Amino acid sequence: MPKTELEILQRALERQKKARLQAEKILEEKSKELYDTTQHLKRANARLNNLLDEQSEDVDTAFLSVIDPYVVMDLNFDVIRTNESAKEFLGFDYTRESLNLGNLVHPDFLQYTRESMQTLLEVGILKNYRAKIYTKNGALKFVQINASLIHNNEGKPIAAQGIIRDITQEMEIEALLSEQRKQLDIIVENSPLGIVLAVGDRIIKCNATMQQMLGYSNEELKELTIGQISAYTDSKKSLKLVEKLNKGELDHFAIQKSYKRKDGSAFMAKTSVSSVRNIDGSVDYQVAMVEDITKEIEAKDKLLASENRLATLIKNLEMAVLLEDEHGKIALINSKFCEMFGMEAVPEELMGQKGADAIEQAKKFVGDPKAFDKRAADILKKRNTVLSDELEMTDGRILERDFIPIVSEGVYRGHLWTYSDVTLRRNFRRNLQAEKDKYSSIIANMNLGLIEVDNEDKIQMVNQSFCAMSGFEEAELLGKTARDVLSVQEKDLVLEKNAQRLENTSDSYELRVLNKSGETRHWLISGAPRYNEANQVIGSIGIHLDITDHKKLELQKESLLKELQVSNKELQEYAHVVSHDLKSPLRSISALASWLKEDYESVLDDNGINQLQMMQEKIEGMDNLISGILKYSSIDRRSDKETEVDLNQVVEEIREIIFIPEHVRVVIMDTLPTVCAEKTKMHQLFQNLLSNAVMHIENEEGLVKIFSEETPTHWQFSISDNGVGIPQEYHEKIFKIFQSLGTKERSTGIGLSIVKKIVDLYEGKIWLQSEVGKGTTFHFTLKKDRK
Repeated sequence: MPKTELEILQRALERQKKARLQAEKILEEKSKELYDTTQHLKRANARLNNLLDEQSEDVDTAFLSVIDPYVVMDLNFDVIRTNESAKEFLGFDYTRESLNLGNLVHPDFLQYTRESMQTLLEVGILKNYRAKIYTKNGALKFVQINASLIHNNEGKPIAAQGIIRDITQEMEIEALLSEQRKQLDIIVENSPLGIVLAVGDRIIKCNATMQQMLGYSNEELKELTIGQISAYTDSKKSLKLVEKLNKGELDHFAIQKSYKRKDGSAFMAKTSVSSVRNIDGSVDYQVAMVEDITKEIEAKDKLLASENRLATLIKNLEMAVLLEDEHGKIALINSKFCEMFGMEAVPEELMGQKGADAIEQAKKFVGDPKAFDKRAADILKKRNTVLSDELEMTDGRILERDFIPIVSEGVYRGHLWTYSDVTLRRNFRRNLQAEKDKYSSIIANMNLGLIEVDNEDKIQMVNQSFCAMSGFEEAELLGKTARDVLSVQEKDLVLEKNAQRLENTSDSYELRVLNKSGETRHWLISGAPRYNEANQVIGSIGIHLDITDHKKLELQKESLLKELQVSNKELQEYAHVVSHDLKSPLRSISALASWLKEDYESVLDDNGINQLQMMQEKIEGMDNLISGILKYSSIDRRSDKETEVDLNQVVEEIREIIFIPEHVRVVIMDTLPTVCAEKTKMHQLFQNLLSNAVMHIENEEGLVKIFSEETPTHWQFSISDNGVGIPQEYHEKIFKIFQSLGTKERSTGIGLSIVKKIVDLYEGKIWLQSEVGKGTTFHFTLKKDRK
């Protein structure tokens, strides 16, 4: 390839984006124009011409040429006649096989169909009948039918005829709008516009459409000049335009010119030319958009005759339509527009009036009239196609507005406004999107690991927290088998749980997993089935919590508990040994003191005997202290021997074993409850409190009262005496071991400590109220049900 041509192509590629944008803009404008003048009007023209040309018989056979499926049936639903569209839609050819439409109706709509048929017979017409039907291939379709009766010469109904519309996917308005958009996309993709790249008069490249127009291959065109394939209709004008283009006075220009085909024939085309310039402003190459207007000219001749037919079609659309001419006057308006905007006037009365006046009446239903006016003015100023422009109405409706400019031969002829009510669809989408966004945000930010797998345990989705837990990136997990990539140690358990998901079972369980770093982690997993739209189980969803640290603490706790149990057992054994070892010499000293008194009583004076007696008392106090310490050390834990203990019986037994002075009475004020506890500890509890009470009464008549009261969670007891009382500064001190008031020589300072320890063991609390010289009341509680 010559260097010069290669350089040109390289520069062309560098500016390809700009050229493509220019080409797409021109394509959009020309394609829309072609759509308005050829495609849409040809279909309407053909349909309406057929309606006018065909003859009418007993059944209006003109409808056999309409695009929609048309069916004539007798009053028993047997098909008499259909058009080709109906044959294609239903899959049946009535000329070859009999067909009863009632057999196609879905069972859910049979009763409704019978009622609708009865309405048709009574009224003569049936509008907007909707039902689900089966076609011959078994496909389920949702259709809308408008039907009427056919009468004989005597006025007797003999058959029914109807137009079938397929509204399976969406409402008829949406379907029509979608079809229009689809047709526009097809027009753009298959545009008949030719594209030519040239430098001066030399052709560099032509697209396939241009090659097809001229009949040359791209390589053949490269050997020709622009002048060899075309002739300007106005050479002076065109030469001046080219000169201005090269000088930079114009960005682009459009002219009509005649092109010569390879076979010698010619065709007229509109050509839009623009230049692509270098950085220094010089022209690099030109881009020409060529449109064959032969068919357009033919269409222009038919345009006037088709306008009335088009108007009839638009008037009967199920969307609001307002067509304005280039002067802003209403050329066409349908009843749906009047209905949608609550207008009292009928369409015929509005024809020829200013479209702005009709819109002004409709504005009272618009949520933001100022924004509505501003947006409409902007659209009219730009005159570009606008689709799905959203409007919010005062009554809560949401409308979609389309604006389609109408241009013929480059001349603006007016514009078309269409309005569709999309309230239900839009609200549904908004709510669905809001819910989706909400749960997507929750999933993305939750600290729990989330994973979705299919029935083969293949990973479908993971969140960031799961990736952090496992150590893997998302790309390393998706599509992999979960139990393999995560090195699960309990693989059989995973298989068992996956099988349970198929049975709609949800549960929680623990797994040991090796993460990417090879560390063993403990995961708590809550698993549940995952369903599809048909409510079939297609996998499972698992929420994962890393409990490794918790597991370590549990293991440490178990270890510490075992060590504590061993230590407590050793301490108890040690306390018994120490108690025995301490009491043994005490017993020996006591025996020696007794022997001294017996052997030397005649020798010892009163002071010596008194000293021996004091020694015996001190030995007895020491023995009580050792027994108290042993009892205190044994109240560290609950026993397995807890039974139902009648506290009334416990108090009676204590009365028999403790010393109660003759001037003191112990009275149970109300019946005490039966509690579930270890009987020995209840004895220790009440014995220490009662002994303490009777020991400190110096009044001539002593009285100890025992009360009980039930609360929702505890039993509350009170033991009150009229003794000497306890000073305020000792109220807390007396519950500590080896702390006593010192008022009695034999007091070890352990009794109330034992009481406090037992109350704590039974999840209660103890406190007192006392006044010196007036007595003391000890209050304590015991929990009723302990687990």
